[in-house]
Formats: sequence, C-alpha cells, structure tokens
Amino acid sequence: MRFGLIMRGQYPQGDDMRVRLKEDLNAAKFAQDLGFDIIGKGSHYSSYPFQYIQQVPYLCQVAMIAPKLRLMPGVVLLPLHSPLHVAEELASLDVMCDGKLVFGAGIGYREVEFNAFGTTTKQSGQRFEECLTAVKRLWAEDFVSMEASYFKLDKANCTVMPIQKPMPPVWIGANANVGIRRAARMADTWFINPHNKIDTIAQQMEVYKRALDDCGKPFPDELPMGRELFVARSREEAIRLARPYLEVKYNAYRDWGQDKVMPSGDAFNIDFEELMQDRFLFGSPAEIIEQILVLKRRFGVNTVMLGIHWAGMPASLAIEQMQMLSEEVFPALRTAN
Repeated sequence: MRFGLIMRGQYPQGDDMRVRLKEDLNAAKFAQDLGFDIIGKGSHYSSYPFQYIQQVPYLCQVAMIAPKLRLMPGVVLLPLHSPLHVAEELASLDVMCDGKLVFGAGIGYREVEFNAFGTTTKQSGQRFEECLTAVKRLWAEDFVSMEASYFKLDKANCTVMPIQKPMPPVWIGANANVGIRRAARMADTWFINPHNKIDTIAQQMEVYKRALDDCGKPFPDELPMGRELFVARSREEAIRLARPYLEVKYNAYRDWGQDKVMPSGDAFNIDFEELMQDRFLFGSPAEIIEQILVLKRRFGVNTVMLGIHWAGMPASLAIEQMQMLSEEVFPALRTAN
C-alpha cells in the first residue's frame, strides 16, 4: 500500500496566504519525514469562497524541500489549457522532482472556469482527448504536427522532456462512466474520486473493468483512490472535529455544481449525516485500518490519496492526524494481505 496526501490549499477569504502556504509546505516536508509516498495538489480557478494557491507553483516548491516524494498535479483540467503549455510545464516539474511526477488529468465541470478559458461544457470531452493526445505526442516525438478543434501544432517540439520514459504515468480522475471508459482507453489508471459513495464505485469498477477488456489492457498495477479522512481516538470525535470544515467544503462544491456531474442518485444537497455515509473515512486508527482494507480487498486499491485538511481547519489538526496515521495506521496496512 502507498499513501498520499491531497493538499487542497483552499482557505477562507481574508486568510494570509503567505502563512497558509508556509503551513502547506511544512505539511509536505512532514509527510516526507513520516513516510508518505506522494503529494497531490488540485486545481480550480475563480474558486470563491476560497483562496487557492495553484498546483504547479506549489509542487515546484515541494520538489525542493521534500525531494523523496512523488508529485501529482491532481488533476490538471486539460480542456482549459493548451497541450504545449501542459507538456512543457509538467516535463519541467518531472525534471525538478528527478522523475517522480504523476500526471493527473481531469475534465472539470464548472461553467465559470470553462467560460473564462473560452470553452464550454459541451466541448470539454473533445478538448480533453485532443489535449492529452497532443501532450503524449509532444513527450514521445521530436516534432509534432497536429490540428485539433482549438489548437494547431506545426512541427512543435517540447522544449524540455520528462525524465521518465516513455513518459510519466497518467492518472485520469473521473466521476461519470464516460470518463471512466476514457481512463481505461487513454490512461495508465483510473484515479477514483474522493466523494462518490462506495456502492457507486462498485458499479463503476465494473464499467472500468469492461472498458479495459474492450481495450485489451490488463488491470493496472497501481489503482489510486482519493478519500476524505479524519482519524481521532474515536469515530465520534473524528466526526465532531471534521464536520464544521467538511460541511463548508461540500456546501461550496454543491453551489459550484459538482454533484450535477456525478452518477444518478448521488448528490451533495443532503444533510451531513447522510452525506458522510459510505463516503468519508472517519474513526479511530483501528477503524480507519479496517475501512481502507475494505477498499483494498474489494477494489484492488493500493494507493490511497487522503484529504485530511479543509478550509478553516487549523493546520495543527492535520499534523496530528498525519502523525497518528504514520504511527498507528500505515504499518498495519503495509503488512496486511
């Protein structure tokens, strides 16, 4: 089992982002010291009511202070970006972290972002596939000529190439079945999102397996899943401590419209008691161990990306959880069958 930390980097309006950035960098350094494997950093634009440090600048600093960690921009919203920019920026990051980049890619869902970058929800699927195809070609070929719906490469070359050959692993994050099939077809693995219910994921795993079979591809060696987690001395304490911050987060995500692109029958416009059922990992170390073992045994998950820090939550609560996970959870999971 591998363990990663999802750095949201989302903070309330009015917070001093210099202080918050320092806290997030200290968390990354501490994660390396505690034996975490990977740091992931998401991306949103125009993210009111949150402030938000963008993923690549943050991960560049992590590469300098925590050089043992794998780094995942997770996920890059490909329909918003030109492939040459993505290819050169991420190749540069792979050089900076000495070949430990994971290329997390996603499609996005927010109209405010699509509008700001000159595209639409309707165009996003095509743009995603065109961009990812072009990035792969730019990392594999000396010169690339390709005309797509929103860009043209005319004997373009990637100024710096990734250290990893043929290229960094590609993880596609997807909520909907069409995206899961795309992950089977175009990526090294499906990055299972942190907010779908377990029963929903069970149904989607069958979609993924069938799509892999259709492509003639084996089940991936690495299957990553994101999960919101709070570990404390009891489940009751974990819920009490996490609830104020997770409620704010998922209320914002509901307002952003994320649950509109989730599978039928799943949504965020429900009370917290119902929201957390079959979705978040809460509990004592022993309870967390058992919950993660269920994910491993039921789905084959062997990399867990943990979100343990949300907007407004003191950094000290995240640090306490990291220590507890490292000392009381990870050793048992690493030796479990």
